Amino acid sequence: MLDGFKKFILRGNVVDMAVGIVIGASFGGVVTSLVKSFIEPLIALLVGKPDFSSLAIQIGSTPFPYGVFLTAVVNFLLIAAAIYFFVVTPINALVARMRKDPAPADPTTKKCTECLSEIPIDARRCAHCAQPQMGRAA
Repeated sequence: MLDGFKKFILRGNVVDMAVGIVIGASFGGVVTSLVKSFIEPLIALLVGKPDFSSLAIQIGSTPFPYGVFLTAVVNFLLIAAAIYFFVVTPINALVARMRKDPAPADPTTKKCTECLSEIPIDARRCAHCAQPQMGRAA
């Protein structure tokens, strides 16, 4: 039973997933710090502090603090925008720059010098007009 558990844990995808979760959690702290340190103060300069936590409605004797939810939504959108513009877009540009297009495949056909029909590249005569081919691709 322990041997099966050991095989399960040491499989590559489980270890990769664990590493990804740890790095993702750490990266989440970096992104949150970026938003709190730079994005939110920049927005506060432009339109005021994005804090709606004091907004609430009272129905009967029960308060509904919808401002807390609204602040969480704004913070989520700020974090999502920071991840997209400061991480996803630069990484996509870097990957696109590093990706090389595959070399085009060697041609397998050529045009007949007389009738311009497609014939195999190694053909010595055209199957359509029976003209001899000089070995050059047209």
